[in-house]
Amino acid sequence: MSEEKINKKHNKGEKITYSSSGVDIEKANDLIENIKPIVKKTQRPGADTKIGGFGGIFDLSYCNYKDPLLVSSTDGVGTKLLLAIDHNFYDNIGIDLVAMCVNDLIVQGAEPLYFLDYFATGILSNEVAERIIKSIAEGCIQSNCALIGGETAEMPGLYEKKHFDLAGFSVGIVERDLLLPSKNIQEGDIVIGFPSNGLHSNGYSLVRNIIKQKNIKTSLPMPNDSKKTISEVLLEPTRIYVKLILDLLKNIEGIKAISHITGGGITENLPRVFPNTSINAEINLSSWDRPEIFNWLKSLGNIDEDEILKTLNCGIGLIVIVDPSNAKNISSYLNKINENHFVIGEITNNKKNNSGITYKRD
Repeated sequence: MSEEKINKKHNKGEKITYSSSGVDIEKANDLIENIKPIVKKTQRPGADTKIGGFGGIFDLSYCNYKDPLLVSSTDGVGTKLLLAIDHNFYDNIGIDLVAMCVNDLIVQGAEPLYFLDYFATGILSNEVAERIIKSIAEGCIQSNCALIGGETAEMPGLYEKKHFDLAGFSVGIVERDLLLPSKNIQEGDIVIGFPSNGLHSNGYSLVRNIIKQKNIKTSLPMPNDSKKTISEVLLEPTRIYVKLILDLLKNIEGIKAISHITGGGITENLPRVFPNTSINAEINLSSWDRPEIFNWLKSLGNIDEDEILKTLNCGIGLIVIVDPSNAKNISSYLNKINENHFVIGEITNNKKNNSGITYKRD
């Protein structure tokens, strides 16, 4: 067949366009216009939150820091997204995304400044995308963090219908001499825990496996909590601790370290702030009431105690280590502002335990 005949053969039929290939640029442009007023609500000094350019801009001169360090964090939401998709519930998932990033900033003493998101999907639904971005903006408002940009990517063939992925990136600022953790953690220091909102955004591959194997209907009421369904409990948004911790750091002395309890639980996350392997934390599991969702999952999945402690947060979402001379002042202050907290343990010398954590029950 001649080259001329081949060209004529392949030139017949409909013209192929980006839109016919599954990517609708006009729909994406409409999305940008629709979310502009949502994003504007996150504006803070240093950021005007205008979106649509090639990059977000933040003016550090508004921060009034003397010797600042920038701290950055990136994270996602994990397979909790699949539960949100299954239940067509997207109004909290953006809060999860922001929380996973900004909570990692605040544990280093850093004030979150700005946030960017990445939303990738097979087929763009503006209705779903707007709900997600609205919840991202809500997370930014809760942490006084400006949403200064992001990316929406429509990638047919890479994601199944209705499926999507989320990623976030945030930057915070801290004075060099206030960066946490400090290196003077020592025996006798007190360990204080702050309650989680539930599972937060970790361990959902385990949770989904249990639900699948046990054929659980998540639309049913949560056992021992008839006010909420199982799905509502599982989709509770991750708690954002930013304003609480910034308030504490401003008003209270003696905070030596802070740990965000994410994947790995207390077992793996608390030792990350220890200055060396000679440090051990003795945690009293009787010092707080483990929320029912954890007990239910443990029983349903026949999960060993060690396994659940190194997989889920078990009701403690954030931990601070404080000097014992300041522990009472911190507790008094927290009581004054009606902030629920638990003294869950103390720092000891690590003589036997290689993990850095020892659990006990009274």
